[in-house]
Amino acid sequence: MRFEIVGQNVSVTEGMKTKIESKLSFLDKYFLIDENTIARVVVKIYPTTQKIEVTITSRVGLLRAEVEHEDLYAAIDLAIDKLEDQIRRQKTRLSRKHKDKLAMSFIEVDEEKLNENDIPVKTKTIQAETMDLEEAILKMEMLGHSFFIYTDNETDTINVVYRRNNGGYGLIETE
Repeated sequence: MRFEIVGQNVSVTEGMKTKIESKLSFLDKYFLIDENTIARVVVKIYPTTQKIEVTITSRVGLLRAEVEHEDLYAAIDLAIDKLEDQIRRQKTRLSRKHKDKLAMSFIEVDEEKLNENDIPVKTKTIQAETMDLEEAILKMEMLGHSFFIYTDNETDTINVVYRRNNGGYGLIETE
């Protein structure tokens, strides 16, 4: 695996680079990684917290984790945990759909060990109310959510409005 480690508001030290590379190399036990696999890591330092963003593009798909924590090394560990959970979910999804080619790229892991660390998934069913975009944004903000699902009153399709990290809003429209 190739590493691209970039710092924003900080210069990446050799210790940080070594820690990140050793932690990400640990993912080799979950799926087959070749030399063309690129792990892009962005380290950002804010006045009170540190943030790490990890993006890995592989044959299995895109793996991405973003963690903000007071301690950079704790943030790295939490990002690795998120990536491991994504890998487990992706493996389960692929094996259920009988996609042997992609599922074979995963290395078999002791299932008992994985079940101990499973995170419970909360499922919620909603009825997408009919409204316009401005009303959806208003409801999302009033609820304090980062996204809101609604039925657009002009197109009669289900849309998702979400709050972007840069402060704006985004809209996902379905066909």
